[in-house]
Amino acid sequence: MKMTVDNDLHIHSTLSSCSGDPEQTPERILRYAEENSIRTVCITDHFWDEAVEGASGWYKPQNFPHISHSKPLPKAEGIRFLFGCETELDKFLTLGLSPEKYGEFDFIVIPTTHFHMRGFTLSDGESADTSARARAWFKRLNALLDMDLPFHKIGLAHLTCQLIAPTHEEYLEVLNKLPKEELRAVFTKAAGLGVGIELNRSDFSFAEGDAEAVTRIYKVARDCGCKFYFGSDAHHPAGLDGAPAVFERAVELLGLTEDNKFLI
Repeated sequence: MKMTVDNDLHIHSTLSSCSGDPEQTPERILRYAEENSIRTVCITDHFWDEAVEGASGWYKPQNFPHISHSKPLPKAEGIRFLFGCETELDKFLTLGLSPEKYGEFDFIVIPTTHFHMRGFTLSDGESADTSARARAWFKRLNALLDMDLPFHKIGLAHLTCQLIAPTHEEYLEVLNKLPKEELRAVFTKAAGLGVGIELNRSDFSFAEGDAEAVTRIYKVARDCGCKFYFGSDAHHPAGLDGAPAVFERAVELLGLTEDNKFLI
């Protein structure tokens, strides 16, 4: 059976510093779920645990007391509204989340592709050119998968994020420099751990000419047995409204069925 679009596990609220939109409230997110037959939604505001040293100036205010202001989350019959976060992996491969906080979250989104945060997520050497960025793509993802984490409730966010390179041409170069053999190895590891792979609205809003470069990454993950979930990564209501159609596009392009779905 074709995979149904019934979840969105990566959504920001006004509490994320990159949003700050007063209309992006938990109530607005719940309404989006009701209007689009989304049965499970998760609020994942940016978060760096105050118990972990090394927060950037941007991340430091986004601590646990801050993101907890979204609770209690609103409710509606037939919809699960989860409390999660989007944390970060810095250039020293330190995760901005302590083990003591694992139990506070229903779902944890972790990007390894925030390459735009030079000096915080990438060293100068790792950002020198597209080959260095491709090596960093694998280094950071493998480092995360080697950690002792509750992978049953962790999602790997936007693996083909445009932020991996400063220009669109360089972005495609990085993707094309990810060898299939290494992709198989890392996604076989991911499948064994049971981590979720995100189908991100922005990542799948590409022009037709970019389809092969982007989708081949996810097809390798699919063939290795990885499971997928949807993430609008919305920071504003407009990002919610267009997401289900993009999710449907991802399902069609990758030929996904219900057996390929990550369950939380």
